[in-house]
Order: sequence, then C-alpha cells, then structure tokens
Amino acid sequence: MDLGIAGKVALVTGGSAGIGLAAAKSLAREGANVCVCARSPERLADAVVELQEFGGVVHAVLADVEDPAAAARVVAETRDVLGPVDILVANAGGPPTGRFVDVGAADWDAAIQRNLLGTVRLIHAVLPEMRERRWGRIVTITSRTVRESLDGLALSNATRPAVAGVVRSLAREVARDGVLINNVAPGSIDTERLRQVSGGEDDLAARAADTPMGRIGRAEEVGDVVAFLAGEKASYVTGTSLLVDGGESRVIA
Repeated sequence: MDLGIAGKVALVTGGSAGIGLAAAKSLAREGANVCVCARSPERLADAVVELQEFGGVVHAVLADVEDPAAAARVVAETRDVLGPVDILVANAGGPPTGRFVDVGAADWDAAIQRNLLGTVRLIHAVLPEMRERRWGRIVTITSRTVRESLDGLALSNATRPAVAGVVRSLAREVARDGVLINNVAPGSIDTERLRQVSGGEDDLAARAADTPMGRIGRAEEVGDVVAFLAGEKASYVTGTSLLVDGGESRVIA
C-alpha cells in the first residue's frame, strides 16, 4: 500500500530504539526522509545505519526532549538538513514507575517535562510551517494508560492522558488547515522498556496470556500504525487515540 509520503520529511523523537525506531523504519520504508532524535550517541549512530538501508536521506540529532530548548533546536536542524518537518512523531521514554505515594516532586517534574511538555514544545515548533503549507501529520506515542489506570504507574496514568487531551484539543483547531494529529496508545510491546518494568520472563509470559491475542506485541506493529496515520490513507482521521494492544484493554473507547 502506497501511503503517499514518499519524499516527506519526518522527525521522530526517541527514534534510536524500540517503538521510536520502529516508527522511523516504517516511515523510511514508505520513502520518507527521516530525522531521528535521541539521547544516546551510540544508539543514534546504529539507528542511522539501519535506516539508511531503506534508501532515503537520514539525519540524527543528539537531544533530550526534557530540555526546554531542545524542541526548537531539533526542528531547526531538521529543516536545515532535510527541509521543513511534514511528519512529527513525538515519542519519549516512559516515566518512572511507582505508586502515587512512592514518587516524589522530582519524579513528577521529570515526567511532566518529558512526557507532556516535551511533546507540547515539539508541536509548537512544527505547527506554524505545517499550517502555512496546509499539510502536516503529528502522531504522539503514549500508552494504554490513556484509557485505563494501571497499578504502579501513577506518573504514566497522569501524563499520558494529558497528551491525549492535547491531541483532541488541537485536532479541532487545525483540521481545516490540513494538519491532522492523532495519538497511538500501545499496550504490552516487546521493548527494552517493557523488559525493564516487568518482573522477568514469567511476568512477560503472564502478560501474553492475559492478552486476547495470546502474545506480546512487536514494535514494528506499532510503527506501521504510526506510518498509516502519517499518510494519505488516513486523511479523514484526526483527534483520536488508537489502541495497539492486541485487545488487552477492557475499557470501551
């Protein structure tokens, strides 16, 4: 399926591993020129090598979206090297785990900067040019905690729905300008993050058993959904939060 994004410029934050890298690969496979942003220079270098296999132009920017100055710098560098950003994939690592009574003020500040304000700043940085060109796609990556609270994830339960609220609000404001914004909410996906927060292989097996599909999801399955939402085939989809969780969530959309 041709998604109609060949030659478009895509910026993917948190793009050196996991779901971010999978999204970057799916976009590159469709012919987009991709800039990936992350905090690890070694992982960024590896990601560039993998993305270059798809034949498009690839660039990397070392940055941390928690830094208030990072968004404008990353978008400006992407513009200088590849051109104005047509597709933004705002992805960041999950906040620290813990119950409400276990997380302190510093944890709240880090989670809000990384998982809410980092996304808001990125959107502010790309939106004016998207509206001017009357074409743009913004996809935020959160978690199924936008639909239901999960035990031991107080920070995620608070910040992820906040991002979904930004998506719903902004979608109504900019749809007539040709800018579409959607949120992707993954469930249990086999990433380094999931393995860090899980209790080991037995816990992963239990998660798989609790999923109607009977398995943990793959990062590329989320990446392909991101690419679909970034393309012309999703031209009448905006303001939604799309679960990619194998039916794990019990909450009605």
